[in-house]
Amino acid sequence: MEARITPAIPAHIAAAQLRAEAGSKLVLKGIGLNAFLAVLKFLGGIFGHSYALIADGTESLLDVLSSLLVWTGFRVASLPPDKDHPFGHGRAEPLSALAVAFFIFITAGIVAWHAIHYIVTPHLTPHWFTLPLLAAIILSKIRFARLTEAAGKKSRSTALGIEAWHHTSDAITSAAAFVGITIAVIGGKGWESADDWAALFACVVVVFNGIGMLKKALAEMMDEAVEPSYENAVRKVALAVNGVGALDKCRVRKSGLIHIVDIQIRVNGNLTVREGHDISHHVKDALINSDLGVTDVSVHVEPMPH
Repeated sequence: MEARITPAIPAHIAAAQLRAEAGSKLVLKGIGLNAFLAVLKFLGGIFGHSYALIADGTESLLDVLSSLLVWTGFRVASLPPDKDHPFGHGRAEPLSALAVAFFIFITAGIVAWHAIHYIVTPHLTPHWFTLPLLAAIILSKIRFARLTEAAGKKSRSTALGIEAWHHTSDAITSAAAFVGITIAVIGGKGWESADDWAALFACVVVVFNGIGMLKKALAEMMDEAVEPSYENAVRKVALAVNGVGALDKCRVRKSGLIHIVDIQIRVNGNLTVREGHDISHHVKDALINSDLGVTDVSVHVEPMPH
Protein backbone atom coordinates (compact mmCIF):
# COMPACT_ATOMS: atom_id res chain seq x y z
CA MET A 1 0.00 0.00 0.00
CA GLU A 2 1.67 3.18 -1.18
CA ALA A 3 1.14 6.46 0.67
CA ARG A 4 -0.89 8.80 -1.50
CA ILE A 5 0.84 12.13 -1.78
CA THR A 6 -1.11 14.53 -3.95
CA PRO A 7 -1.14 18.32 -4.37
CA ALA A 8 -4.31 18.38 -2.25
CA ILE A 9 -2.38 17.16 0.78
CA PRO A 10 -0.58 19.93 2.74
CA ALA A 11 3.21 19.90 2.50
CA HIS A 12 3.72 19.12 6.21
CA ILE A 13 1.39 16.09 5.98
CA ALA A 14 3.16 14.94 2.82
CA ALA A 15 6.50 15.24 4.64
CA ALA A 16 5.22 12.98 7.44
CA GLN A 17 4.05 10.48 4.82
CA LEU A 18 7.49 10.49 3.22
CA ARG A 19 9.11 9.81 6.59
CA ALA A 20 6.73 6.89 7.13
CA GLU A 21 7.45 5.62 3.61
CA ALA A 22 11.20 5.70 4.20
CA GLY A 23 10.80 3.93 7.54
CA SER A 24 8.62 1.19 6.06
CA LYS A 25 11.14 0.52 3.27
CA LEU A 26 13.93 0.12 5.82
CA VAL A 27 11.80 -2.26 7.89
CA LEU A 28 11.13 -4.36 4.76
CA LYS A 29 14.88 -4.68 4.23
CA GLY A 30 15.18 -5.85 7.83
CA ILE A 31 12.49 -8.47 7.25
CA GLY A 32 14.44 -9.83 4.29
CA LEU A 33 17.66 -9.88 6.33
CA ASN A 34 16.02 -11.69 9.27
CA ALA A 35 14.46 -14.31 6.99
CA PHE A 36 17.81 -14.98 5.31
CA LEU A 37 19.67 -15.16 8.63
CA ALA A 38 17.04 -17.50 10.10
CA VAL A 39 17.76 -20.00 7.33
CA LEU A 40 21.51 -19.72 7.90
CA LYS A 41 21.11 -20.18 11.66
CA PHE A 42 18.90 -23.25 11.30
CA LEU A 43 21.29 -24.85 8.81
CA GLY A 44 24.32 -23.98 10.92
CA GLY A 45 22.65 -25.22 14.09
CA ILE A 46 21.50 -28.52 12.59
CA PHE A 47 24.73 -29.42 10.82
CA GLY A 48 26.98 -27.80 13.41
CA HIS A 49 25.25 -29.40 16.48
CA SER A 50 24.62 -25.96 18.03
CA TYR A 51 21.28 -25.69 19.79
CA ALA A 52 22.05 -22.07 20.63
CA LEU A 53 22.08 -21.36 16.88
CA ILE A 54 18.77 -23.17 16.40
CA ALA A 55 17.22 -21.08 19.20
CA ASP A 56 18.75 -18.01 17.61
CA GLY A 57 17.10 -18.97 14.32
CA THR A 58 13.75 -19.23 16.10
CA GLU A 59 14.26 -15.70 17.38
CA SER A 60 14.97 -14.47 13.85
CA LEU A 61 11.66 -15.94 12.65
CA LEU A 62 9.85 -14.07 15.39
CA ASP A 63 11.80 -10.97 14.37
CA VAL A 64 10.22 -11.29 10.93
CA LEU A 65 6.75 -11.29 12.48
CA SER A 66 7.48 -8.33 14.78
CA SER A 67 8.99 -6.36 11.89
CA LEU A 68 5.82 -6.97 9.89
CA LEU A 69 3.93 -5.29 12.75
CA VAL A 70 6.26 -2.29 12.55
CA TRP A 71 5.83 -2.15 8.77
CA THR A 72 2.04 -2.19 9.20
CA GLY A 73 2.35 0.58 11.79
CA PHE A 74 4.22 2.78 9.33
CA ARG A 75 1.68 2.04 6.59
CA VAL A 76 -1.19 3.14 8.81
CA ALA A 77 0.75 6.12 10.22
CA SER A 78 1.33 7.42 6.69
CA LEU A 79 -2.41 7.88 6.10
CA PRO A 80 -3.50 11.55 6.12
CA PRO A 81 -5.98 12.93 8.68
CA ASP A 82 -9.62 12.15 8.04
CA LYS A 83 -13.04 12.76 9.62
CA ASP A 84 -12.58 10.01 12.22
CA HIS A 85 -8.89 10.81 12.87
CA PRO A 86 -8.51 14.61 12.66
CA PHE A 87 -4.99 14.49 14.12
CA GLY A 88 -3.86 11.77 11.72
CA HIS A 89 -2.96 8.12 12.31
CA GLY A 90 0.42 8.68 13.96
CA ARG A 91 -0.46 6.58 17.02
CA ALA A 92 -0.12 3.46 14.86
CA GLU A 93 3.66 3.91 14.90
CA PRO A 94 4.23 3.84 18.70
CA LEU A 95 1.55 1.14 18.98
CA SER A 96 3.60 -1.10 16.71
CA ALA A 97 6.68 -0.19 18.77
CA LEU A 98 4.85 -1.36 21.87
CA ALA A 99 4.07 -4.67 20.17
CA VAL A 100 7.74 -5.13 19.23
CA ALA A 101 8.79 -4.44 22.83
CA PHE A 102 6.58 -7.33 23.92
CA PHE A 103 8.03 -9.51 21.16
CA ILE A 104 11.48 -8.88 22.60
CA PHE A 105 10.35 -10.48 25.86
CA ILE A 106 8.67 -13.37 24.04
CA THR A 107 11.75 -14.17 21.97
CA ALA A 108 14.01 -13.90 25.02
CA GLY A 109 11.72 -16.33 26.84
CA ILE A 110 11.80 -18.82 23.97
CA VAL A 111 15.58 -18.69 23.70
CA ALA A 112 15.91 -19.06 27.49
CA TRP A 113 13.58 -22.08 27.50
CA HIS A 114 15.61 -23.78 24.76
CA ALA A 115 18.86 -22.93 26.53
CA ILE A 116 17.73 -24.44 29.84
CA HIS A 117 16.38 -27.52 28.04
CA TYR A 118 19.68 -28.19 26.30
CA ILE A 119 21.75 -27.43 29.40
CA VAL A 120 20.13 -30.45 31.11
CA THR A 121 20.05 -32.56 27.93
CA PRO A 122 23.34 -34.16 26.83
CA HIS A 123 24.29 -33.28 23.25
CA LEU A 124 27.25 -33.16 20.88
CA THR A 125 29.91 -30.44 20.97
CA PRO A 126 29.18 -27.66 18.46
CA HIS A 127 31.29 -27.72 15.30
CA TRP A 128 33.95 -25.05 14.79
CA PHE A 129 32.55 -23.97 11.39
CA THR A 130 29.62 -22.34 13.19
CA LEU A 131 32.02 -19.66 14.47
CA PRO A 132 32.76 -17.86 11.15
CA LEU A 133 29.04 -18.17 10.33
CA LEU A 134 28.15 -16.46 13.61
CA ALA A 135 30.79 -13.79 13.07
CA ALA A 136 29.21 -12.86 9.71
CA ILE A 137 25.74 -12.83 11.29
CA ILE A 138 26.88 -10.57 14.14
CA LEU A 139 28.55 -8.07 11.81
CA SER A 140 25.51 -7.89 9.52
CA LYS A 141 23.18 -7.38 12.47
CA ILE A 142 25.31 -4.65 14.06
CA ARG A 143 25.57 -2.82 10.75
CA PHE A 144 21.82 -2.94 10.14
CA ALA A 145 21.06 -1.97 13.74
CA ARG A 146 23.19 1.16 13.39
CA LEU A 147 21.52 2.00 10.08
CA THR A 148 18.07 1.63 11.63
CA GLU A 149 19.04 3.59 14.74
CA ALA A 150 20.32 6.49 12.62
CA ALA A 151 17.11 6.49 10.59
CA GLY A 152 15.06 6.44 13.81
CA LYS A 153 16.88 9.45 15.23
CA LYS A 154 16.55 11.36 11.97
CA SER A 155 12.79 10.77 11.72
CA ARG A 156 12.22 10.82 15.52
CA SER A 157 10.61 7.39 15.21
CA THR A 158 10.07 5.38 18.40
CA ALA A 159 9.28 2.25 16.37
CA LEU A 160 12.53 2.44 14.39
CA GLY A 161 14.47 3.02 17.61
CA ILE A 162 13.02 -0.12 19.17
CA GLU A 163 13.45 -2.03 15.90
CA ALA A 164 17.12 -1.03 15.99
CA TRP A 165 17.39 -2.46 19.50
CA HIS A 166 15.69 -5.63 18.30
CA HIS A 167 18.46 -6.07 15.71
CA THR A 168 21.01 -5.30 18.42
CA SER A 169 19.50 -7.90 20.75
CA ASP A 170 19.80 -10.46 17.95
CA ALA A 171 23.47 -9.54 17.61
CA ILE A 172 23.91 -9.95 21.39
CA THR A 173 22.41 -13.45 21.44
CA SER A 174 24.55 -14.40 18.43
CA ALA A 175 27.65 -12.97 20.12
CA ALA A 176 26.85 -14.95 23.26
CA ALA A 177 26.48 -18.09 21.15
CA PHE A 178 29.85 -17.30 19.53
CA VAL A 179 31.55 -17.09 22.94
CA GLY A 180 29.82 -20.22 24.18
CA ILE A 181 30.67 -22.27 21.10
CA THR A 182 34.28 -21.11 21.28
CA ILE A 183 34.47 -22.32 24.89
CA ALA A 184 32.78 -25.62 23.96
CA VAL A 185 35.12 -26.23 21.00
CA ILE A 186 38.27 -25.42 23.00
CA GLY A 187 37.11 -27.17 26.18
CA GLY A 188 35.99 -30.34 24.43
CA LYS A 189 34.16 -33.08 26.33
CA GLY A 190 32.27 -31.77 29.34
CA TRP A 191 31.84 -28.27 27.87
CA GLU A 192 29.12 -29.12 25.35
CA SER A 193 26.54 -26.90 27.01
CA ALA A 194 28.72 -23.76 27.11
CA ASP A 195 26.86 -22.20 24.17
CA ASP A 196 23.54 -22.85 25.94
CA TRP A 197 24.73 -21.08 29.08
CA ALA A 198 25.90 -18.20 26.89
CA ALA A 199 22.46 -17.99 25.24
CA LEU A 200 20.81 -17.94 28.68
CA PHE A 201 23.06 -15.08 29.78
CA ALA A 202 22.23 -13.15 26.61
CA CYS A 203 18.53 -13.45 27.41
CA VAL A 204 19.08 -11.61 30.70
CA VAL A 205 20.80 -8.74 28.85
CA VAL A 206 18.05 -8.60 26.21
CA VAL A 207 15.24 -8.52 28.81
CA PHE A 208 16.98 -5.85 30.87
CA ASN A 209 17.31 -3.54 27.88
CA GLY A 210 13.88 -4.53 26.58
CA ILE A 211 12.34 -3.04 29.71
CA GLY A 212 13.82 0.33 28.73
CA MET A 213 12.35 0.02 25.23
CA LEU A 214 8.95 -0.88 26.68
CA LYS A 215 9.01 2.20 28.93
CA LYS A 216 9.85 4.40 25.94
CA ALA A 217 6.92 3.07 23.89
CA LEU A 218 4.52 3.38 26.83
CA ALA A 219 5.70 6.94 27.50
CA GLU A 220 4.72 8.03 24.00
CA MET A 221 1.37 6.26 24.21
CA MET A 222 0.69 8.08 27.50
CA ASP A 223 1.60 11.51 26.06
CA GLU A 224 4.71 11.95 28.16
CA ALA A 225 6.35 15.35 27.75
CA VAL A 226 8.88 15.61 24.94
CA GLU A 227 12.54 16.18 25.67
CA PRO A 228 13.35 19.71 26.95
CA SER A 229 15.63 20.30 23.97
CA TYR A 230 12.73 19.75 21.56
CA GLU A 231 10.38 22.02 23.52
CA ASN A 232 13.08 24.70 23.60
CA ALA A 233 13.40 24.42 19.82
CA VAL A 234 9.63 24.95 19.47
CA ARG A 235 9.80 27.98 21.77
CA LYS A 236 12.71 29.43 19.82
CA VAL A 237 10.79 29.24 16.52
CA ALA A 238 7.68 30.85 18.07
CA LEU A 239 9.63 33.66 19.77
CA ALA A 240 11.33 34.52 16.47
CA VAL A 241 7.97 35.50 14.94
CA ASN A 242 7.53 39.25 14.67
CA GLY A 243 5.01 40.52 17.21
CA VAL A 244 5.46 37.74 19.78
CA GLY A 245 6.59 39.39 23.00
CA ALA A 246 6.75 36.31 25.25
CA LEU A 247 5.54 32.76 25.69
CA ASP A 248 3.59 31.19 28.50
CA LYS A 249 2.56 27.56 28.18
CA CYS A 250 4.06 25.33 25.54
CA ARG A 251 2.81 21.77 25.39
CA VAL A 252 4.01 19.31 22.78
CA ARG A 253 2.56 15.88 22.11
CA LYS A 254 4.40 13.32 20.02
CA SER A 255 2.21 11.11 17.87
CA GLY A 256 4.36 8.70 15.91
CA LEU A 257 6.38 10.64 13.35
CA ILE A 258 4.59 13.95 13.99
CA HIS A 259 4.27 16.47 16.82
CA ILE A 260 1.21 18.44 17.90
CA VAL A 261 1.82 21.78 19.64
CA ASP A 262 -0.39 23.75 22.02
CA ILE A 263 1.24 27.11 22.73
CA GLN A 264 0.29 30.37 24.42
CA ILE A 265 1.84 33.60 23.13
CA ARG A 266 1.90 37.13 24.55
CA VAL A 267 1.39 40.12 22.23
CA ASN A 268 0.97 43.87 22.63
CA GLY A 269 -2.38 44.42 24.34
CA ASN A 270 -3.12 47.48 22.18
CA LEU A 271 -3.27 45.42 18.98
CA THR A 272 -6.60 44.78 17.30
CA VAL A 273 -8.15 41.31 17.39
CA ARG A 274 -7.30 40.85 13.72
CA GLU A 275 -3.66 41.83 14.28
CA GLY A 276 -3.34 39.38 17.16
CA HIS A 277 -5.03 36.72 15.04
CA ASP A 278 -2.55 37.31 12.20
CA ILE A 279 0.42 36.92 14.57
CA SER A 280 -0.98 33.63 15.85
CA HIS A 281 -1.23 32.39 12.26
CA HIS A 282 2.37 33.41 11.61
CA VAL A 283 3.43 31.37 14.66
CA LYS A 284 1.49 28.36 13.39
CA ASP A 285 2.98 28.66 9.90
CA ALA A 286 6.51 29.07 11.30
CA LEU A 287 6.23 25.89 13.38
CA ILE A 288 4.64 23.82 10.62
CA ASN A 289 7.22 24.97 8.07
CA SER A 290 10.14 24.26 10.41
CA ASP A 291 12.09 20.99 10.36
CA LEU A 292 10.62 19.91 13.71
CA GLY A 293 7.98 17.60 12.25
CA VAL A 294 5.05 19.66 13.57
CA THR A 295 1.76 19.03 11.76
CA ASP A 296 -0.82 20.71 13.99
CA VAL A 297 -0.61 23.84 16.16
CA SER A 298 -3.09 25.48 18.53
CA VAL A 299 -2.10 29.06 19.39
CA HIS A 300 -3.67 30.96 22.29
CA VAL A 301 -3.17 34.75 22.33
CA GLU A 302 -2.86 36.74 25.54
CA PRO A 303 -1.96 40.45 26.06
CA MET A 304 1.40 41.38 27.51
CA PRO A 305 1.12 42.22 31.24
CA HIS A 306 1.18 45.91 32.12
